[in-house]
Amino acid sequence: MYIATLTAPSLDPAAAEALRNAWGGGDLQWLDPDRAAEFALQDVPANFRAVWEDLQALQIDLNVQAADNRRKKMLLADMDSTMIRQECIDELAEEAGVGERVKEITARAMNGELDFEGALTERVALLAGLPEDIIGKVIETRITLMPGGRELIATMKANGAYCALVSGGFTAFTARIATTLAFDENRANILLAEDGALTGRVQQPILGREAKVQALEEITAQLGITEADVIAVGDGANDLGMLGRAGTGVALHAKPVVAAQCEIRINHGDLSSLLYLQGYARADFVTP
Repeated sequence: MYIATLTAPSLDPAAAEALRNAWGGGDLQWLDPDRAAEFALQDVPANFRAVWEDLQALQIDLNVQAADNRRKKMLLADMDSTMIRQECIDELAEEAGVGERVKEITARAMNGELDFEGALTERVALLAGLPEDIIGKVIETRITLMPGGRELIATMKANGAYCALVSGGFTAFTARIATTLAFDENRANILLAEDGALTGRVQQPILGREAKVQALEEITAQLGITEADVIAVGDGANDLGMLGRAGTGVALHAKPVVAAQCEIRINHGDLSSLLYLQGYARADFVTP
């Protein structure tokens, strides 16, 4: 048995009903009268990808997944461009006057065109001499949360799930974001500083793609759950390892190389879509 989930900023009831009828699905269940609906299927339709493409043009995300074990016991989330709207290193680079150069490297690294560790080392080197206290300023003035994140974490935790933030970014940012959103733990790289200024170096070893997979393995073992019990979310090439291993790997507003390798994609919704994918209705959401 499978479940087809439709999510959109504004979901047209006629479009949802037409798809259910065309695919001979079960009764249409509205998770949110304006944004999300689902119905059961016996199999994944042969024309799924073609229909998916058609609905993208209407700003509707369509995902089909197995009905069993949809509601997960753990959230494993990337931070940059996932739990927050920005890339932290790009924002620091703007303060250092090297914004365009760093943004170019970031975009290529996140699309898998550059080695992540080499790209991070190169970008951080351009931050050398930046006052360490600029990090607080960047967090306060440049960083904004991705919509739906607070509800995602609060709702999953209220239902017994564990939430971990694992980033190729920096602990100076993840610690603050993790506290703000009530994550249970966070892991990231450490920016090195001396005499109140960034040195342009990162503490070794660098946390990249494999470290995110390692976090998945370690935390699930600690919790006594399986990787199938995890929903992971990310947008960049360094997230592909954890997205492929988790029971549900969600590419959120992802780079092309990431979207191409993920079955579950959210291109038009926000982080609350991860709750709809698990079968939570809007009435089930917990607002902190």
